[in-house]
Amino acid sequence: METEELEKVSRDLKKLTGEIQKVIIGQEYLIERLLITLLCNQHVLIEGVPGLAKTLTVTTMADALNTGFRRIQFTPDLLPADLLGTLIYNPKTGDFSTKKGPLFTNIVLADEINRAPAKVQSALLEAMQERQITLGEETHELEDPFMVLATQNPVEQEGTYPLPEAQVDRFMMKLQITYPARDEELRILREQALIKKNQKVEAVITPEEIRNMRSLVDRIHIDEKIEEYIVDLVLATRQPEEYGLKIGELIQYGASPRATIYLTMASRAHALISGRDYVTPHDVKSVAYDVLRHRVIISYEAEAEEKRSEDIIKLILDTVKVP
Repeated sequence: METEELEKVSRDLKKLTGEIQKVIIGQEYLIERLLITLLCNQHVLIEGVPGLAKTLTVTTMADALNTGFRRIQFTPDLLPADLLGTLIYNPKTGDFSTKKGPLFTNIVLADEINRAPAKVQSALLEAMQERQITLGEETHELEDPFMVLATQNPVEQEGTYPLPEAQVDRFMMKLQITYPARDEELRILREQALIKKNQKVEAVITPEEIRNMRSLVDRIHIDEKIEEYIVDLVLATRQPEEYGLKIGELIQYGASPRATIYLTMASRAHALISGRDYVTPHDVKSVAYDVLRHRVIISYEAEAEEKRSEDIIKLILDTVKVP
């Protein structure tokens, strides 16, 4: 890869990050992971208690991209047609006309996705996977780029419809957002506790530039030993005993081959964001928790011992030999 290409991508990503940080204080982890997902042409699930700027971060990133954006507030009375669209009958002509739903855009914020019933969640996840929507007898391709950023609140479970593991697996990453540090909260107080806010975000990246960046991700070099390391990490979630880990009773299901694919893609994107044209073990470890946490399903024994999937992933990362 040419040095000029790397430098241009680095400049563009810094410009995009700078625009987002005009509004968002802190949350560097969230911003970086959203950029990785965007570069990989995938989708992300964001989990965190209310008030951590999940929705604001996604909205701000959409403003900084010169693309279409729709926010959908998921509620129990939502119907699949409210997302996909529908056919409207014209009694005068006897014809049906297509009314497209809010999914026909570039970036979709699915706010509180676990508040909608299963049939609505399935309609969204099918569109995510196939990148097309069928209305009547016509199939409509979704726009490129197309990215779904879903949020959910882990605290209040009353009146929610938790996403099944098979559907959560469609998301490349599951991010867990935590509270800001003290100095960040002080900045939030000084800059955000105003009735009238003056922050304005400019659109600095076009869809064409996003597609060019994605083509560079595939050209990031990944050594054979790093590829084997990624496969070993995933296999260790399925056959931990073969890697000297006595945690088999803590894992109900290990990560699927989709985890291997996404871990490789995310590692490449992380390397590109870091200004390198090759993947290091650090890139793999940096994204491992986000790619694996919703794919390593813990057992009842693990829950009884108050173990989380993150604890198991940490053991695997600490044990599997790094090339």
